[in-house]
Amino acid sequence: MAAPASDDESKDVDAFLSSCAASGEAAYAAAEAVLERLQARASRAAARRLLGAVRRRFDAGQEHRFLTFHFRDVVVDPHIRGFQQSTKLTMMEIPSIFTPEDWSFAFYEGLNQHQDSTSRDKTYGELGCGSGWISIALAEKLSPLKVYGLDINPRAIKIAWINLYLNALDDNGLPVYDREGKTLLDRVEFHESDLLSYCIDNKIELDCIVGCIPQILNPNPEAMSKIMTENSSEKFLYSLSNYCALQGFFEDQFGLGLIARAVEEGIAVIKPMGIMIFNIGGRPGQGVCERLFLRRGFHISKLWQTKIMQAADTDISALVEIEQNSPHQFEFFMDLVGDQSVSARTAQAYMKSGGRVSHALSVYGCQLHKPIQVKKLFEILKDGFNEISSSLDLSFDNDLVAAEKMAFLVYLASFLKENKSNPCEPPFGCLNFRNLVADFMKSYYNIPLTSDNVAVFPSRAVAIEISLRLFSPALAIVDEHLTRHLPKQWLTSSAIEGRADCNHAKDTVIAIAAPRQSDLLIELIRKLKPQVVVTGLAKFEAITSAALVNILSATRDVGSRLFVDISEHLELSSPPNSNGVLKYLAENTLPSHAVILCGLVKDQVYSDLEVGFAISEDETVYKALSQTIELLEGHTSVISQQYYGCLFRELLALQIDNRHAQRERQPAEVIPQKMIGFSNSAMSTLKEAEFFVPDSKESSIIHMDLDRSFLPVPSVVNTSIFESFVRQNITDSETDVHFGIKKLVKCCYGGFPGDRYADRLDGFGMEIIYGSTCVALFNKLVLCCVQEQGTFFFPLGTNGHYVSAAKFMNANISTIPTNSDSGFKIEPMALNEALIEEENWAWVYISGPTINPSGFLYSDKEIRDLLSICAMHGARVVIDTSFSGLEFQTDRWAWRNLERFSYNVCLDPPFTAFMLGELSLGLTATGLDFGFLIFNDLSVVEHNLANLSQPHSTLKYTFRKLLGLKNKRDQHFSNLIMEQKETLKNRANHLAKTLVSCGWDVPGCHGGISMLAKPTAYIGKSFKTEGFEGTLDGCNIREAILRSTGLCISSSKWTGIPDYCRFSFALESSEFNRAMGCITRFKEFVLGVDMLT
Repeated sequence: MAAPASDDESKDVDAFLSSCAASGEAAYAAAEAVLERLQARASRAAARRLLGAVRRRFDAGQEHRFLTFHFRDVVVDPHIRGFQQSTKLTMMEIPSIFTPEDWSFAFYEGLNQHQDSTSRDKTYGELGCGSGWISIALAEKLSPLKVYGLDINPRAIKIAWINLYLNALDDNGLPVYDREGKTLLDRVEFHESDLLSYCIDNKIELDCIVGCIPQILNPNPEAMSKIMTENSSEKFLYSLSNYCALQGFFEDQFGLGLIARAVEEGIAVIKPMGIMIFNIGGRPGQGVCERLFLRRGFHISKLWQTKIMQAADTDISALVEIEQNSPHQFEFFMDLVGDQSVSARTAQAYMKSGGRVSHALSVYGCQLHKPIQVKKLFEILKDGFNEISSSLDLSFDNDLVAAEKMAFLVYLASFLKENKSNPCEPPFGCLNFRNLVADFMKSYYNIPLTSDNVAVFPSRAVAIEISLRLFSPALAIVDEHLTRHLPKQWLTSSAIEGRADCNHAKDTVIAIAAPRQSDLLIELIRKLKPQVVVTGLAKFEAITSAALVNILSATRDVGSRLFVDISEHLELSSPPNSNGVLKYLAENTLPSHAVILCGLVKDQVYSDLEVGFAISEDETVYKALSQTIELLEGHTSVISQQYYGCLFRELLALQIDNRHAQRERQPAEVIPQKMIGFSNSAMSTLKEAEFFVPDSKESSIIHMDLDRSFLPVPSVVNTSIFESFVRQNITDSETDVHFGIKKLVKCCYGGFPGDRYADRLDGFGMEIIYGSTCVALFNKLVLCCVQEQGTFFFPLGTNGHYVSAAKFMNANISTIPTNSDSGFKIEPMALNEALIEEENWAWVYISGPTINPSGFLYSDKEIRDLLSICAMHGARVVIDTSFSGLEFQTDRWAWRNLERFSYNVCLDPPFTAFMLGELSLGLTATGLDFGFLIFNDLSVVEHNLANLSQPHSTLKYTFRKLLGLKNKRDQHFSNLIMEQKETLKNRANHLAKTLVSCGWDVPGCHGGISMLAKPTAYIGKSFKTEGFEGTLDGCNIREAILRSTGLCISSSKWTGIPDYCRFSFALESSEFNRAMGCITRFKEFVLGVDMLT
């Protein structure tokens, strides 16, 4: 019991009350003075006795004291419904602090539902602690290591400290010790903090975060934008307890934005096994409330639920406004007994008429599902991907899917953050991914492969078709389950003549379906003697290697190439299932006539996201497959490889190194000479074409020979990519780029030539198909030309990649002369002369308006003149716009549109046109290839679209967003495009100046990412360096520069123009500067330092 107050204490009480009576501000100042005394050890006991004396003076009449002296003491009884609490709590209140009431009592009741037997070692944090009573009650009940009470209201924090001293000391000012010899002062701290900012700034990790946070938007938003200080008005400070401001979160529309921010901040400081407990008013509906936690990667449990009356002093008009502007309806109840919910609008009207309304109140406990991954992911998101918060969805029904997707999202976010530019990777597969496949085979199956045994394809279907085109067998036997991946015409020919050894010069393919069962397949092989066999293995035969051994033997005996598909039997799991093919490879070198194929598809996570790979231990076959991928597909999506690479990386992390000693493998048997080789067209093309040169172990290569941009990728692009993978349940409409592409074509080119409905955005005369790359789409057009026995006309100076691909597929090719004076443009007279003499279907390739690779520009009149001539001769036209949209030297360039073309020419016979396009360059999305093909006659191409590698839905989602920004002329995005053009302009000027100073002739460049140059000063010069010796010309200068400097360019073999080479200049800044140094250094090697100065 406290001692009776002395005369001095009575005088102190009178003085304190006299100060408080002046005003609310004066009462707060008096409380501050008492707190200063409480915080000083020397005056602490006296200050506490003063507070006790004040309380005893007013054991009753608290409301009168609140009005007269602007403060009061209340006794909070945490002894709620059977939860033991040893003492009641004495608390001071002032007008600017929220008063404990049903909302907070219900929350505390829910907190007590969470039983934690190990709380003594735990650290707690309370958000919105107000007067501090819950923090103090938790410390008194649980005896935790520490409780941090946090509140944005500075007055609340000071009053909370006073309340802590009120309960940590008795009325005599003596400490109250618990069983461990500690007081509440040892266990509780209060700090001014905007949510968890204090803990974040001080790197405090918490085991438990609790929060009773406002969930109604302030009806006066301007009020919440005020700078909050300790001297703010009592009314404003009190409103912080009732209302919240917009937080920039999706949940703002439901009044839950502040909780959403608290949860995301909590992820940063919560320990991996920690728990967050929040009071959630049920007004937005239970589904909305729970979704807030689920989509951020939490498991949730409902600890407590009840109904409470809606506070009469809280204005719900903000909720009414939300209902008026959205389809959402909030949930209120009439009084406490009703079960039928009513809207906020109805509740507001009922309250204004004197009625009382209630709402559900739930206390949720939530723990992170995959804490390490979620914490890492949010750490990355806050540093560059904040804007995708509203799209985040980490809710999963399947734990395996959750683990797989979370690991990838963390990896992808890190990859996008670290790689500011598009990394330069080989077309036949990223080196890292190929290494991961090889390491997986080595670690799990004891197969000693390297990256040089693994070639990567967009899909299994593409791998099968490319392999057959490489060999062009007169007869192929294909597993009946795999024939759906083949062009229809290969399966419908009646000209099956067995082996026939056979008119192979035609490079045609005839395929028949075969059963998968090995004994039946072998019987067909021995009878028909096919040149190529493509097969999988029956499930019961895939367990052991016996079936594979028998098929290998049969194909070897008849001289057949063998492609074995293991897609259905390769399980990405630890430990993996038994696999007879891989068991065989662990003990035997793969014979040179055999290739292993595998397609990876994980539909549970990202539907139809696929990557295929081939394994070959024959260097010649591997090299040919790799080069064929480059010619016919371009390359495989880097993002797809990143996804499956992440899976392999996770599996390798689980595997113990050197689990099994490496066995000595049996060498491959010698294969007879009668084995089919590559097709005639493939052999000649692979020999003559220029291909990607990978880095050596000693040095990296600077690539100025690629049709790719390596400029920095803007954050808006990376954000869109990441959002596409974070989202779940993306609708078809969100991935539909059809309208966006049509609008882009309408805006950039005025319409599509040959489209009679060019004035309509729905464009009834237009069809659009998509491809992973423009290369893949172009090659489908080449197949159409081959199928109708036409001739493909290329202007001299066409992209060498396209010309080589047409040669590879044995197309009839003709060249239209061009010259440097006209910028290597097709001239109408030259085109007319070429088409007059053509008896077959003519296909004319036009790169424009920006010509690749020269960088010159067609005007719309020049294009229309060429189209008119093509229409007159009935030629089909391919307009390649892939490198257009990046025009940077446009003085006196006349480009309006092609819209009038359809009406200005006679379209008899019907004019067939194709517009080939690529979205990534013009939308600053370097490294994310997305090709499209627009045409007006489906019948020409419909039978040749099998196995077309398609962009995944995540890419469609990304490009739909970017197209929206482009077509709406978003100012920020438009600025990014202009900055990219300015960068390219500067690079082009710098490159041209460097080349001219080093003895090259440069005709000019007005757009795109490459230019042509003639090594005039070098032609005929003798040069010798390591790996090269000879007289320089337009063809071998590529090899000479590469060997001596590490710079790779395209020679005149690639451009097709005698002595003209191609330089791509869309390089990352440091690489571009290195390239300029290489050009200068080569001049010094060949011509000497002062030769041209």
